Amino acid sequence: MLIDDDEPTNFLSSMIIEQLDCAEHVQVEDNGMRAVSYLINSEKLGYNNKDYPWPDLILLDINMPGMNGWEFLDKYKELGKSKRNVVIIMLTTSLNPDDKIKADDIISVTDFKYKPLTEELLKEILDTYFPDLLKNKPQPHHHIL
Repeated sequence: MLIDDDEPTNFLSSMIIEQLDCAEHVQVEDNGMRAVSYLINSEKLGYNNKDYPWPDLILLDINMPGMNGWEFLDKYKELGKSKRNVVIIMLTTSLNPDDKIKADDIISVTDFKYKPLTEELLKEILDTYFPDLLKNKPQPHHHIL
């Protein structure tokens, strides 16, 4: 799940995820409120519902209108009924050191990374938190011309 209000960022991130062929579904929400609504629907419909599959990974921006990343995390904590593990990575342009410190103090935040999402960064995230995901996928061959 991508939670970010910046449409070009979501487009680029979605393309990178598709290029690596590492997700069955990419859900994009442009603010925290919509993301919370999605997760509530997923919970109500049983997590594996084809229209609202529960995410394994959430890439969360901090600064968004309506409901920012911090407010999303507060609401996410209230969803506490779920026993499923979700890797939540704050993916931000914020260079404020207080944001990293704050994220480190929130138990549901798994990691803190800086935008943009690149193929290398996504591979690093997958290798760290989903180590078996890329091992079984054939890697494209690169030819030097």
